[in-house]
Amino acid sequence: MTPRPRKVLVVDDKLDMAEMVADGLSEVGWSATARASSQEALELLADDEVDALVTDLRMPDVDGLALLAASKRTHPARPVIIMTAYGAVESAVESIRRGAYHYLLKPFRIEELVLFLDRAMDDQRVRSEAQALRATLSERFSLGTLVGKSAPMRAVYEVIERVKNAGAPVLLVGETGTGKGQVARTLHFEGERRSKAFVAVNCASLPETLLESELFGHTRGAFTGATSSHAGLFAEADGGTLLLDEIGEMTPSLQAKLLHVLETGTIRPVGATRERASDARIVAATHRDLRELVRVGQFREDLFYRLDVIRLELPALRHRREDIPLLVDHLLARAKAKNPDSLVESCSKDALAALMDHGWPGNVRELAHVLERAVLLARTVAVERVDLAALAASPPPLPAISDASILPIREVQRRYAAWALEQMQGNKTRAAERLGVDTKTLAKWLLEGAEPVA
Repeated sequence: MTPRPRKVLVVDDKLDMAEMVADGLSEVGWSATARASSQEALELLADDEVDALVTDLRMPDVDGLALLAASKRTHPARPVIIMTAYGAVESAVESIRRGAYHYLLKPFRIEELVLFLDRAMDDQRVRSEAQALRATLSERFSLGTLVGKSAPMRAVYEVIERVKNAGAPVLLVGETGTGKGQVARTLHFEGERRSKAFVAVNCASLPETLLESELFGHTRGAFTGATSSHAGLFAEADGGTLLLDEIGEMTPSLQAKLLHVLETGTIRPVGATRERASDARIVAATHRDLRELVRVGQFREDLFYRLDVIRLELPALRHRREDIPLLVDHLLARAKAKNPDSLVESCSKDALAALMDHGWPGNVRELAHVLERAVLLARTVAVERVDLAALAASPPPLPAISDASILPIREVQRRYAAWALEQMQGNKTRAAERLGVDTKTLAKWLLEGAEPVA
């Protein structure tokens, strides 16, 4: 479909001037209309298809500033360019303050006007796309996308509503796959910080030195390979929200630096001599018991209390089974949108009963994977129990331990982790989800207790 030509209204009380400008714009592809009457122009500005306005500043009856105001009232995003004589520059500058895109001093070349019109339309397109993106993100991560009507989920919604605009840290706790990342995004996009950045980092995914630089930034030459300065995620999230996922995996030295940020509201990039103010709201998430980590000396007690200002506990799926039918409908639709060639449209009663009976150690994330697999592989319109064969199968026996003597707990842990990995056909991500840990912890379990290589 061929896009319609861009329409511009040219207004000047000297009709020959307006027509000359309109003819020049028409030659380069614009659909230009010339008017000498600013009263007529007012009526035309109500047209949704007028993409831009070029108007003289000084005119009888209704001047250029009045046309500018009228255009902004009905179509705020429509660009307006003011034409003016040299003696009215001060008024032209005032037009910029009131929202005009640019002003041109007469006489000017048509090429100059075309340049600014093209720039104005490009700016308008970028702003429209950004606004649409913000609206999409806000809708995607609004309360409406946190699926569930159970009492535990209603309690989650209530806390979100009460704290979404607060600046205090939020601690999200819950098993792997319960939706901590989704809740963090909802907190951001429902709150007053929605227009600023939401930034997330997994504290278990990077070694300490890289994580420090990623969080706080670094100066050029701060370490080998630092060929340029890096602002860091705290700076990127300034005015917005920073999600520190798997906070329980953060090393003690980084815990101390995070505590300093929470206490002072400042950060110091690696290699810098001065601190910078930081206004990022901290949301921390973990599936681990931070109180236990504090007890065994793996997590700072003072940092724990700083983070635990607002605690939001996300329920495991087995504790809100009444939400499973709603989640099935939601996740099937999402999987179907990703795989539009699939025949699947719904879930049979028999298959739904199987889903309701399952233990869901991987929670909503596991349910999403199961349903996406069914959407890809099912051969009927409705997902049947046979399409969920993995759920109905009896769990294989635990790995046998033949030694009569009691084994060190690390060795038992290693064997169990290896067995779980085998059940998931070597998929470390799925094995970690089923075990309720992150992949870094799984890797550590697999190494602990293993015989050293000679």
